[in-house]
Amino acid sequence: MNKNIFIGFLLLFALLCSSSYSQDKNSVDFTIANSNESASIYIDKNADPLIVWAVNELADDVKEITGKRPEIIETAVFSKKGIYIGQASSVFFKSKSKDLSGQWEKFSIKKEKENLLVAGSDVRGTVYAIFEITERLGISPWKWWADVHPIKKEKLVLNILKKGIISSPSVQYRGIFLNDEDWGLEPWAEKTFEPEVGNIGPKTYEKIFQLLLRLKANTIWPAMHPSTKGFFTLPGNKEMAQKYHMVIGSSHAEPMLRNNVDEWKPKIHGDYNYFTNKTQVDKYWQDRLDELKSAQNETIMTLGMRGVHDSKMEGAKDLKESIDMVEKIILNQREMLSNTFKKPLKEIPQAFVPYKEVLELYDNGLKVPDDITLVWPDDNYGYIRRLSNEEEQKRVGGSGVYYHISYWGRPHDYLWLSTTQPGLIWYEMTKAYENGAKKMWIVNVGDIKPAEYDTELFLDLAWDINSIKSDGINQYLKQWLVREFSPQIAEYLGPVFEEHYRLAFLRKPEYMGWSQTEPTTQIKFSDFTEKECLERIKAYDDLIDQVEMWASAVAVGIGPAVPDGSEDAYFQLVIYPIEAAAYMNHKFLYWNLACRTSDANEKKKYETLSNEAYNKIKELTDFYNEKLSKGKWNHMMSMRPRNLPVFDSIKKAEFSKEVSVKETSKAIKFISANQFISKKESKEYQWKTINGLGYSNNAITLFPLKHNYFRTEKPTVSYEFEIENAGDYEIEIHLLPTHANNFDHQIEVQLDGNKTQSFSINTKDRDKTWKENVLRNSAIVKLPLSNANKGKHTITINVNQTGIVLDYITVK
Repeated sequence: MNKNIFIGFLLLFALLCSSSYSQDKNSVDFTIANSNESASIYIDKNADPLIVWAVNELADDVKEITGKRPEIIETAVFSKKGIYIGQASSVFFKSKSKDLSGQWEKFSIKKEKENLLVAGSDVRGTVYAIFEITERLGISPWKWWADVHPIKKEKLVLNILKKGIISSPSVQYRGIFLNDEDWGLEPWAEKTFEPEVGNIGPKTYEKIFQLLLRLKANTIWPAMHPSTKGFFTLPGNKEMAQKYHMVIGSSHAEPMLRNNVDEWKPKIHGDYNYFTNKTQVDKYWQDRLDELKSAQNETIMTLGMRGVHDSKMEGAKDLKESIDMVEKIILNQREMLSNTFKKPLKEIPQAFVPYKEVLELYDNGLKVPDDITLVWPDDNYGYIRRLSNEEEQKRVGGSGVYYHISYWGRPHDYLWLSTTQPGLIWYEMTKAYENGAKKMWIVNVGDIKPAEYDTELFLDLAWDINSIKSDGINQYLKQWLVREFSPQIAEYLGPVFEEHYRLAFLRKPEYMGWSQTEPTTQIKFSDFTEKECLERIKAYDDLIDQVEMWASAVAVGIGPAVPDGSEDAYFQLVIYPIEAAAYMNHKFLYWNLACRTSDANEKKKYETLSNEAYNKIKELTDFYNEKLSKGKWNHMMSMRPRNLPVFDSIKKAEFSKEVSVKETSKAIKFISANQFISKKESKEYQWKTINGLGYSNNAITLFPLKHNYFRTEKPTVSYEFEIENAGDYEIEIHLLPTHANNFDHQIEVQLDGNKTQSFSINTKDRDKTWKENVLRNSAIVKLPLSNANKGKHTITINVNQTGIVLDYITVK
């Protein structure tokens, strides 16, 4: 480590430590436990069993930190000093929590004299309040799912504002979709955690529901691939959901809470075709409703119809016939709901997910009843395809988002590591919220692991959209690392994670073979020049060095690195995701270098390094499955989901003259989008930088994010660069491949005061350019700079609407 950096780090750490002793005049302390005693916890004797469970979790968490477990006492009145927990309607809160009455999942935590009063408007609100306390005390929501152990303390103090904490969700329904579980979650449940069931059953779902409550989530879309038994077919699953007050929904392909791939039997039911087999399909849906009628589960019914799995509806001859039939199906489904549950339709939560071809139906006039929630999907790669316009935002049912941080499909899967840039999640979901998506947020998390960080970020935003600002994304990451490990590790590894996500933004580890899926193609040379390969190798080498330094017992004289007992968590949350990504890059980059050289010794060296990288991934994965946490996670981590070519070792590197042609196109200038020399904006809309977004890590866009067209005066930004030699050059403007409802994102570019040129930058889903854009996270506008003079030049860019994100500019 550089000496100056080391000294600076020590000074910063000293400052952090000293500041922890300063008391904010607007806050108060409540002592949970000290060397002599711990505060007792008082609950209503008639408390809901879920609240009782959560209170016991709090007591166990306090014991894990201090060694002392608070006593839990049933009471009906305020008596001795302590922690009082219950619903606002409970006997000892009726006169104290009127502001919570009738609210959805709202809670209050405040100190009153010598007591800590913890009240929720309903059962889940009370449970969320309890877990708000545990997290503030240093307990990670991932304590079981990532083996995160808190730092031991003799004295445990909760610090809160004098006015207390009042909190309620920004989004009503918040949850996860377990998907593409064939390579991790299902084999782990089947072979390691729940072998008695041999599938994802109630024991696994119990752990998932406990995690979701700690993350202040309330909704589950259960796993539904052919490898997994349908959620409702396994005894105990729906009862477990009821026990944990979890709302059950289902994916875009599973109307009426039916898991088609497991439950629709063609030999019994016939074709899954509403045109030819309506009676059987209706009965199939009605049977599930009859099962739920007496089960008392909370549900959200997905309406409409697609194919059995992820495919279009069967039987329709053309677009119009599809639209007419889906409208008819929705009306029939709603009639079933009303007749079965004997209540107004507006009181039965319903969702419609216009995914893939269904969005085309909606855009061409499909009518969806006003009280149904429109759940807008992203394009599977993190860019939300459509959001509610002004008229749609008036709908009673509101809208939501179905988002991916894991995906199986074309142009390429990313099922292995979770590398979606946090800044992208923040931007897309904040934009969605500002355009009315406040009813339901679901994130496709794949196998849950190793998507821990992105999952929590998504759900934290769903709970409180204002909890992270555009300039606070990296600070949020550091705070997460503080909680999981220590302030020292957070300060040092925060930038490591930022760089990890930035490098993956340009090319995810799963895309490094430059291959595609559906159909599957073989690996090929990268688009990186030799210089870019070497620079990227060096960047990943630095990440490995820094991760490994903190994994050692003592970190270069700084002191203890990973706290005792946190080694397993460090491997899961830091070592595996960062080092596996690095070695996947090494594998392909060294292979590319081997293919570029005709020198036999160089070729052999690079081939060896490529193979060593593959073996490193294997070693890491074997440790994850066989030794980590004493085998707890065996079968959870696959290093080759779907057995795609990108995961194979590189056997042989053939020299190719073709790759050398690309060496002439390297950039001589790189300008981050926030390095503009001037800008034009209005009082209503301003250019702002989102730190931690884009390959530049400093992408810019217009705020606020609510959609707006600029018909006359268009916002602009101007840049300046200097070239040393006169000649012909090419300008590349890199934008994020975001979407507009009407495919009409446009920019205008002016070079050196010459004539303005206009460019359309949207692509249609699944066309060739869209595939290229999502794999590189960049929509590129190219324009020539011919016969350029030596010296300074200017580029001015304007945009026709909000939602356009500028990342960086290169001059080649």
